[in-house]
Parts: sequence; structure tokens; C-alpha cells
Amino acid sequence: MPRCRKDSPVDVVAATERLLLRRFTPADIDDLVTLDADPAVMRFLTGAPTPRAEIEHVVLPRILRDYRRGPAGRWAAVERSTGDFVGWLALQPSGDGDVREVELGYRLRTSAWGKGYATEGARALVHKAFAELGVDRVWAQTMAVNTASRRVLEKAGLAHVRTFHVHFDDPLPGTEHGEVEYELWRADWERRQGPER
Repeated sequence: MPRCRKDSPVDVVAATERLLLRRFTPADIDDLVTLDADPAVMRFLTGAPTPRAEIEHVVLPRILRDYRRGPAGRWAAVERSTGDFVGWLALQPSGDGDVREVELGYRLRTSAWGKGYATEGARALVHKAFAELGVDRVWAQTMAVNTASRRVLEKAGLAHVRTFHVHFDDPLPGTEHGEVEYELWRADWERRQGPER
């Protein structure tokens, strides 16, 4: 696998023990295409690869546009020890860049699964949301049957608030069990930090 470019401190928006989260650039197109080409990665998302043209002309431009609108967005996750791209994590703002409520998201290569990277990155972003960005609510949604993703959300401090059903013309296996929404409010996060914050 190709190694990511050398990251400058300006590009890095968060760091954990094992990961750097940095801004995407146009040079990351191949990594995004490879990530979305893996059927296992896309199983609970679309069930199909994202076409390169869509990533090049829609997905990546939207990511870069969000950087201009405000401090939240989607960032490349890079292994600190190797410099390898392992996927992305996000605090997705609303369409106008408002960060009062942001959606926590993540998508990692299968080679990075089972290592705790999603939880490590999600916890760092939850902290960033409340401690640095002034977010009021962090929320996330996934398929009810996506137990691995649900565990990550719970370990990051979010709580299940509802299960709901959406009609799809071409539903993925498991759709009949519904979608789930998780959330964490600032007041609850602050209470968990304790007096030594």
C-alpha cells in the first residue's frame, strides 16, 4: 500500500496515541477510492463501491469545501508508526458549517479493524467537539445490525436514543431491523469529566 505524504503540523487536527487525523488533500483520491472499493467496508453503507468519478467530483470536493466553512469536517486517519492511511474519521457539520450539532462518523480499511482505532479516534473527536469546537451535541447513526459500529459509539460515550425504519428501494441485508441513532450532549460529557477538568 502507498504511504501517506509527510504530514505538516498545520494539516494535523487531532492526534491520539497511534493515529494522526489530518486534513485531506487532492492527493488522497486513490486512498479514498481504495477504501470505498472494499465490499466489507461498504457492507452497511451502500453495499457497493463508490465510483471514482463520484469521489473525485463530489465526495472530495465536499470534504475540502467543509474545511473552508468551519472547524469541523472529515479527516484522514494515518497510523503514526507507519504513515499509512487507514481511513477517515469525521465530525460532520450541518450543510452550512454550523457546529452546534455534528455527526460522528468513521470508515476504516479492513486491515485496521479490530485494533481499537475507531474507538481511539472517535473518543479523540468527541473530546475535540466539546473541548475545542463548542459543540452542543454529537450524534451518529448506523444500521441496527452493525454491532461493531454500535460498540464503537458506546465506547466513545454516546448513548442509544432511538431505532427507526427508513424505506429503501433496494435495501441492504439487515435493513428490516432498522437504523439506530446515538447521541451525547455537552452537559453529559462535562459531567463525566468530573471536577478535575
